[in-house]
Amino acid sequence: MKKRSLLLVILFGVLYCSQAQAQGLPAINIIPKPVSVKLKPGTFKLNGNTVLYVSNEAKETATAGFFASLIGNAGLKRLRLQDIPKDMKSVSNGIIFRFTLKGNIPPEGYVLNITPERIILEASEGAGLFYGMQSLIQLLPPEIYSVNKDRVNSQYSIPCMEIRDHPRFHYRGMHLDVSRHFFPKEFIKQYIDLIAMYKMNVFHWHLTDDNGWRIEIKKYPKLTGIGAWRVDHENDPWNKREPQKPGEPATYGGFYTQEDIREIVKYAGQRYVTIIPEIEMPAHCVEVLAAYPNLSCKGNQVTVPPGSYWPNTDIYCAGNDSVFIFLQDVLSEVIDLFPSEYIHIGGDEADKTSWTACPRCQARIKAEGLKDENELQSYFVKRIEKFILSKNRRMIGWDEILDGGIAPEATVMSWRGVEGGIAAARQGHDAIMTPEDYCYFDHYQALSSTEPKAIGGFLPLKKVYSYEPVPEELKADERKHILGAQGNLWTEFIPTVKQAEYMALPRMIALSEVDWSPKGKRDFLEFRTRLTPHLRKLDFMKVNYSPGSFKVDINTRFDQKTGKAEVILSSEQPGIPIYYTLNGNDPDSKSTQYTDPFDIKGNMVIKAGLFVDGNLKEKISERNFLFHLAVGKKIKYMSTWSERYPAGGETALIDGLRGSKDHHDGLWQGYLANDIDVIIDFGKEIPVTSVMATLLQNQKAWIFLPKYVEFSLSSNGKKWHSVNQVLNPVSPKEEQVFIQPFTQPFPSTPARYLRVTAKNYGVCPAWHEGAGQASWIFADEIVVY
Repeated sequence: MKKRSLLLVILFGVLYCSQAQAQGLPAINIIPKPVSVKLKPGTFKLNGNTVLYVSNEAKETATAGFFASLIGNAGLKRLRLQDIPKDMKSVSNGIIFRFTLKGNIPPEGYVLNITPERIILEASEGAGLFYGMQSLIQLLPPEIYSVNKDRVNSQYSIPCMEIRDHPRFHYRGMHLDVSRHFFPKEFIKQYIDLIAMYKMNVFHWHLTDDNGWRIEIKKYPKLTGIGAWRVDHENDPWNKREPQKPGEPATYGGFYTQEDIREIVKYAGQRYVTIIPEIEMPAHCVEVLAAYPNLSCKGNQVTVPPGSYWPNTDIYCAGNDSVFIFLQDVLSEVIDLFPSEYIHIGGDEADKTSWTACPRCQARIKAEGLKDENELQSYFVKRIEKFILSKNRRMIGWDEILDGGIAPEATVMSWRGVEGGIAAARQGHDAIMTPEDYCYFDHYQALSSTEPKAIGGFLPLKKVYSYEPVPEELKADERKHILGAQGNLWTEFIPTVKQAEYMALPRMIALSEVDWSPKGKRDFLEFRTRLTPHLRKLDFMKVNYSPGSFKVDINTRFDQKTGKAEVILSSEQPGIPIYYTLNGNDPDSKSTQYTDPFDIKGNMVIKAGLFVDGNLKEKISERNFLFHLAVGKKIKYMSTWSERYPAGGETALIDGLRGSKDHHDGLWQGYLANDIDVIIDFGKEIPVTSVMATLLQNQKAWIFLPKYVEFSLSSNGKKWHSVNQVLNPVSPKEEQVFIQPFTQPFPSTPARYLRVTAKNYGVCPAWHEGAGQASWIFADEIVVY
């Protein structure tokens, strides 16, 4: 039977969408995807005569008010609110919002039951009712977000169904940096609206950093009088801005008054969004030292930097008790403003150079019996945590707070990959996962030459959606410590509201489904179809967003029973045709159009592109496929790759696809502090004449070639014959990025099993910027002839 085309998979990916379309109804495009949806016959007609029934419970009434207000903007007259009758079955053409303990609805969960006569939304708490309302809104067409008072006779049909839903993770967050660039209060509220619309519940507000202090502190007015302002060099590239000159006025910046903060906190609370404030320490504090230089180790006068500078050695003096008095005063005012359980203290990227030369810091190390400056940072963080705990709050810090020993009750925000979250969970600490490779929305989301300037990297929508917050390395009892995931929006290269929207959306929406929906229910192609009406909704809301990547992904698939290999082409853009060639020539709109996976029968160069109206949208994708004896065979991993760089997972080293010099290209499999050790099973004895393992060196990215690669053969997979250890011929100091083949010829030796082991270089050497830290091995293919 012929395979279903990729286009059909995109358009009709899940049963409930297909059922709705078969009945001539709108698809069920709810994001994040609910736990359970059961379609039923019929529709509910929402019109000007519909009544909204609520009890006197304040949270019910507030949520109902949100819904009624939106419907009023959509062209219906504002829905009338009435008390819930004793006999709900008597309600006709009505919507009922109510709390219930019946049915054991989980925290933040809801049940939405839609029949032709009535809609009943039930939850056990206010948050669940609010999230159920968001799902109900998403069952209406995107046009409801277009303010149109003329559509007074509008009527909307809602398909009948029952939805039972609750979140996978309790922590579902989005971050915004307002230090690098300041954003007005109105945008902060809009950002919170977007967070709430997609059932996220945390806004991590990065209020302070080197480039500006953004929160009014009554006891220390210079923080906003001096620290909130920098010289306006906005027309210069971020990384090349000259520091403030004598007499040059500091005119760029701003801050939020305490009244602003209270207003925004209340606004967020009404939408069940908790705001976690971040006050950076012990580093990223130049703006503070510009206002109060006595808090630094040297006490010298500095200015608020208008852009990037490195190395950033400015830091609070850990030997000065005045620093802790200052921070406790600041945190006291912050805690009074924010009712959140957590207070974020940063703790990242602390260059300790000043501490090594500071007599007071060295005296502190000696007096406290500390080993070194890393333990001094731990002392600093633990002292702050003790104060925060005294205020009945809990502390969060970036994963550097693990260095030197973590504070007793701290929660770790893991950004340098997943390793910080793993370490925290294994020590019994809660962790929030926000690894840079999946959750940093300041990275490019399409070809850099077609995009606004960004900090670097490549994080398309599909990769965000692919993220799994719970690391496989954790045991069952450790996994409970993973609270959820968060998207981060750092703003070095994001100077405007419109650009902030563009970088956050729609990646924020993808992450909302990662945080909320069951892991087994997620499917990117089906998600991308559901996303389309949400983009139209953003159009009506006049919210800027990225159209995403127009890159074609070229992947392979293998059937180990038949030995058949296939090429699969895909993209983030449903409905846009893909054209490809196999002869090395660039495709155009007259080339072969992709519909189904096609067979691989030998070496080939695959090129593909997306074309709209005959024009290439972004650039041609290219993959060199090398057909060899190991392609598609069984492979067993004796060691574990890093989740940050899985490439193609279990088939990555035998998929026939060759990587480029860019270790982010999706074809390189990375191993952190681990050897590569794999066994390939050919299925039967075959003559092996040569083996080549290709590895990468990019020492500036902490990627080193292995010390050696060992090749072994076996007939039974138990007794191994080591043929040779091929030593690394290249110096680890080589600064060029290059691909190194490790090749071993064989005298046509028969074997069923091949074992390849690559010995990790170890920790980064003393001369390296990462001295003492774990290093990486990157491999892309084991080629067998």
